[in-house]
Amino acid sequence: MSWRDPRLRGAVLQVLVVAAVVALGAFLVHNTLVNLERQGIATGFSYLGREASFEIGQRLIAYTPADSYGRALLVGLCNTLLVALLGCVLSTVLGTVIGIARLARNWLVAKLALAYVEALRNVPLLLQLIVWWDVLRVSAPPPHAAWAPLPGVFIDNRGTVFAVPEWQSAYGWMAVALGAGLVAAPVLVRWGRRHQDATGRAFPVRRLAAALVVALPLVVFLAAGAPLTWDWPKLQAFNFSGGLSVTPELAALLGGLTAYTAAFVAEIVRSGIEGVSRGQAEAADALGLKRIQTLRLVILPQALRIIVPPMLSEYLALTKNSSLAIAIGYPELMSITNTTLNQTGQAVEAIALMMAIYLAISLVTALAGNLYNARIALVGR
Repeated sequence: MSWRDPRLRGAVLQVLVVAAVVALGAFLVHNTLVNLERQGIATGFSYLGREASFEIGQRLIAYTPADSYGRALLVGLCNTLLVALLGCVLSTVLGTVIGIARLARNWLVAKLALAYVEALRNVPLLLQLIVWWDVLRVSAPPPHAAWAPLPGVFIDNRGTVFAVPEWQSAYGWMAVALGAGLVAAPVLVRWGRRHQDATGRAFPVRRLAAALVVALPLVVFLAAGAPLTWDWPKLQAFNFSGGLSVTPELAALLGGLTAYTAAFVAEIVRSGIEGVSRGQAEAADALGLKRIQTLRLVILPQALRIIVPPMLSEYLALTKNSSLAIAIGYPELMSITNTTLNQTGQAVEAIALMMAIYLAISLVTALAGNLYNARIALVGR
């Protein structure tokens, strides 16, 4: 073998680069451990089992200050996932509407959509979150003078409280029925496509699939005797008790992330629609399809192949941008990690754990998006 062989040179250079990276990592780890030992700071993740001793206002799972730091981080992770999932759904819906409005034939609608996109994209997200939070806390009245726009709904400067159904055992079986419907719906859609390919006759599988998802939980609900008892919020002393409360911090974070991300989603949708050949719309017009039918049946299915990859990046950005909630006091993963770090002094472990969690969330999101993208991609020879 000769050094002039490009394969040999490439292999040697790759081995040297990997060795250099490993050596640098080993040096940093060793230097960190030595400095921590010199300062008398313990290492390891045993601190996760110690008592947290701090309260968390917004939580999806049971938690008390007597629980461990690990439980507190789990609460923060759940809060982060809640904002990420709701934000992705809401920003997709809002961004799609605004992106389509950007291409509207009505001059006023198109310019209003353009103004929204340019205004929201060019203002820092952190500033938008602070504005949302200030507006929600300053404009709303105190609890004793709360707004009641709907029965069982109260809005004050401590959040929004609304009535919710009390948990019944039948609801668990309804969730199982919903899951069965979600699994059966794609199977029914695939069967409908094969049936249409074989016979040439369309079958309303999408409507039946949607009806199946709704009907199965409804049948379980009715079979259980339609158990429905509401937990109504009541004003006691200086605040409301009962019902479900949404804090101003959660509302501000969700509203800010949704509005900001929707501006980018709108441009992705607009570019995806414009990336479809104009001849497709002209052919649909020649067939007598209405404009909304052309958009739904012809343009958007083809535009998805352009829209999905950059949309996935926006979902990842929204999830990571949720860490800015520390500025407005929403207890998500970054905020609780910061509290844990300050109390325990385990800076390296806390930061490393947070990085690993965000990396896992991003990789799972990317995997799901890539699988969907591969499913709708055009397969070439």
